[in-house]
Amino acid sequence: MSDADKSGTIREAVGYFQTSDTLQAAIDELLRSGFDRAELSLLAAARTVEEQLGHAYRKVAELEDDPRAARCCYVSTESIGDAEGALIGVPLYVAGTAAAGIILATGGTMAAAILGAALAGGAGGAFGGLLARLVGNHQARHVEEQLDHGGLLLWVRTWTTDDEQRASAIMKRHSGRDVHIHAIPA
Repeated sequence: MSDADKSGTIREAVGYFQTSDTLQAAIDELLRSGFDRAELSLLAAARTVEEQLGHAYRKVAELEDDPRAARCCYVSTESIGDAEGALIGVPLYVAGTAAAGIILATGGTMAAAILGAALAGGAGGAFGGLLARLVGNHQARHVEEQLDHGGLLLWVRTWTTDDEQRASAIMKRHSGRDVHIHAIPA
């Protein structure tokens, strides 16, 4: 049983970053040094945070130690890129395959099926591109609204004093501000 389980609290390293690049560099090093992705959390969208708290907040620093602050899990930039790729590729494939299948099933020629697949696939890809752009824009707005409130908050779940020291050192090394350890109710 860990110390956190005995005391009824969860200990975390917490701090905020002035740019998404420094935040990402800290996260990359945390993951390389043995922290699990599930031990990292970020501040949720401003609207979600305000709904959870019941009031607006001015600065992210106000939320560092507030256990009621809504959080979201860390999603890597690679995963976001994968999602954007799928949003483009799946509609392209489905539309192209469906068009070719319909044309061939109704007695159309192979040339007509290829042309129909290309046209429908292009339209599906364009639609998917629009969806992918929406995902990217949503992510950019989320980062921008937090920067407007003073920075990008990161919490790192720690299990031992060694974890606390390691997480704090990594966050500070990557320009983390107000890096400290706190305990919140389990």
